[in-house]
Amino acid sequence: MNVIKTGILLALLGGILVVVGGLIGGQQGAMIALIMAFAMNFLAYWFSDKMVLAMYRAKPVTEAEAPDLHRIVRNLARKAGIPVPKIYRIDTPTPNAFATGRNPEHAAVAVTTGIESILTVEELEGVLGHELSHVLHRDILISTIAATIAGAISYLTYMAQWAMMFGGGDRDREGNPLQLAGMILSIIVAPIAAMLVQMAISRSREYHADEGGAALTNPISLASALRKLEIGNRREPLEANPGTAHLFIVNPLRGGGIVNLFSTHPPIQDRIARLEAMAHQRLTR
Repeated sequence: MNVIKTGILLALLGGILVVVGGLIGGQQGAMIALIMAFAMNFLAYWFSDKMVLAMYRAKPVTEAEAPDLHRIVRNLARKAGIPVPKIYRIDTPTPNAFATGRNPEHAAVAVTTGIESILTVEELEGVLGHELSHVLHRDILISTIAATIAGAISYLTYMAQWAMMFGGGDRDREGNPLQLAGMILSIIVAPIAAMLVQMAISRSREYHADEGGAALTNPISLASALRKLEIGNRREPLEANPGTAHLFIVNPLRGGGIVNLFSTHPPIQDRIARLEAMAHQRLTR
């Protein structure tokens, strides 16, 4: 269901782009915006692993330095049928982890020193199973596609704002109040709608990674880890870049109320409830 939901949301993003492109820049304007967004996100996708690891000063960890960590990742990668990703450590007391890389052959997993200090071996396996599930299902690619389309929509509305400020637009549109109103409404609503859909895709992939991680390990261990990580992130907030928040297993950014609409992660209690339901199903089979 999460795969189907992701496909529907991506199609919805594409539909928003087509509608906005027709109202604001026509087919040619939409294509220019899409090409510009694709070029920027292609570079980010290709070098995402190096960029984000450098941003958080992650250091490679050898097997001699962390034998248990290497053993867990190696065993999980074998279960998932993917190459063993590179392993990095971030020196911060905030408990968190993320995976990055453009495909399973160029993947990396990073854990904080904080996460290693508070989780049991079984809980750490659950977290790393979640991250390897992201690698297996190529979630970085999916996020890049969503960001490309959302970025194109933002470019179109940005171009339209400047065109209206400096008297741009064709005469037919200026003479048609309905078309002009539609254009103004698109400038206001389209970027927000695109962001909401993009965040919904991110949340869907988190649910999917939870399911994948639970399948590789134990859903109860992952649920227990999520509880500890949520508490740990409240006590020791991470100074995270909002553009990379979606990579982490729990949201490193704080927020509430309407801000949750733009969250890259589902509510922790919902994720835990799903994992506990999975564990119950296993017991009753």
